Amino acid sequence: MKIEIWSDYVCPFCYIGKRKFEIGLEQFEHKEEVEVVFRSFQLDPYAKKNTGMDIHQVLSSKHGVPYEKAKALNDHMVQQAKAVGLDYQMDKMIPTNSYDAHRLSYYAKEKGKMKEFIERIMKAHFTDSLDIGDHATLVQLASEIGLDVNEALDVLVNDKYNENIAADKAEGSNIGIQGVPFFVVNDKYAISGAQPSQVFLETLQNVWQEDYAKAKAEEHKLEPSLDDYCSDGTCKF
Repeated sequence: MKIEIWSDYVCPFCYIGKRKFEIGLEQFEHKEEVEVVFRSFQLDPYAKKNTGMDIHQVLSSKHGVPYEKAKALNDHMVQQAKAVGLDYQMDKMIPTNSYDAHRLSYYAKEKGKMKEFIERIMKAHFTDSLDIGDHATLVQLASEIGLDVNEALDVLVNDKYNENIAADKAEGSNIGIQGVPFFVVNDKYAISGAQPSQVFLETLQNVWQEDYAKAKAEEHKLEPSLDDYCSDGTCKF
């Protein structure tokens, strides 16, 4: 079973949704047979780096709401994160552009470390208050999960993996994704948003029943059994 997760590293619901999915997956009987694939989706490709603004100011400016309202919304987000064991530090968060982090994630994928990189990059942004738009910071985070420092820097400096981001953007547009997190199961079932972990678990169970349990039952019918040889009082050769 394949699960594709479309997300942005600066999206607070994406980290929460990722954790809720992981909680649901952990309870899934066939979790070892699930392949998780992360896809990139920038909510704001034009977001600036080094704005000098806090996340409350950014939200206030972007959506035209008072600063106090923006802070209250972010404080509520902190509580939602806490419910799934995440420690959001919204007051200290550094707003930035996530494009380079997405590019580096594809280098991590090439090295078999995408899962580790995405967890580290989200924690860095939401909990550790690090600037994930800064190249030096990204290289340091890559090194922490065992990636080569020089190779990671080469990716960032020479604009590698742009084509991966473009391909994700095109496919996301074809699917009709307008917000993240967005989960696609076996290319035909979709879950939008940071749904409860039970929703993820039930979806996995239903898809398994539809796509795999029936197939295994049919496969079992093809296997020889005593009934094939001995039935109706006779045994066949």
